Amino acid sequence: MRIPRIFTGQALAAGEELALESGPSQHLARVLRMGQGEELFLFDGSGVEYRARIVAADKRQVTVALLEAVPGLTESPLRIHLGIGISRGERMDWVVQKATELGVAGISPLYTERTEVRLRGEREERKRQHWRQVMVSACEQCGRSVTPAVHEPVALAQWLDHADGERRYVLHHRATAAPGAADFPASVSLLVGPEGGLSEAEIAAAEAAGFASLALGPRVLRTETAPLAALAILQARWGDMNSLG
Repeated sequence: MRIPRIFTGQALAAGEELALESGPSQHLARVLRMGQGEELFLFDGSGVEYRARIVAADKRQVTVALLEAVPGLTESPLRIHLGIGISRGERMDWVVQKATELGVAGISPLYTERTEVRLRGEREERKRQHWRQVMVSACEQCGRSVTPAVHEPVALAQWLDHADGERRYVLHHRATAAPGAADFPASVSLLVGPEGGLSEAEIAAAEAAGFASLALGPRVLRTETAPLAALAILQARWGDMNSLG
């Protein structure tokens, strides 16, 4: 059986005991049916994880003893910040989950002209926390010990003003360029629109902010497909998905 990896929001240190939060406790005790003496890995998103052993467990709470620290999975040398138009239904969850698996460093949900989802106040914060939990679950599954940032949803214009990637790309199917293979950048800002794509004015604004227009091929990709294809290409070209040469 694969040893489970569990995220906790508590600070970790070897030799300590701690009671896990309700969600992880119930997952371990009720779903995985783990009990006293069984081992797991705990991580807090900082890049280090710990081997741990369950010392007490019931259906409501699991207490663990932290053993030695274990080096976390190495992060990609390419830091990609994904700005993406908020999409409907489960599409956004899918993008957050798979982008995490593909090594994204941060995600900014964006309001654009064609964004149909409008979040305000508590609803916006609840949705952001939901996306963060999707990201945490993806980290538990894929082996990452650093949890990427899920930034507050902002208007596209505001995000463009603060995008600071060494390379900047805006995806749209009318572009003709592909990412160049020159010197290796340390960071990339990647912009992808919602369903219906970005407007001509938004593409022009991105280009004025230093974003190069980028196409991934002759086919029109859906909003949940385009960012994942781009992330994989960028990681293969400049990041850590280059084992095939």
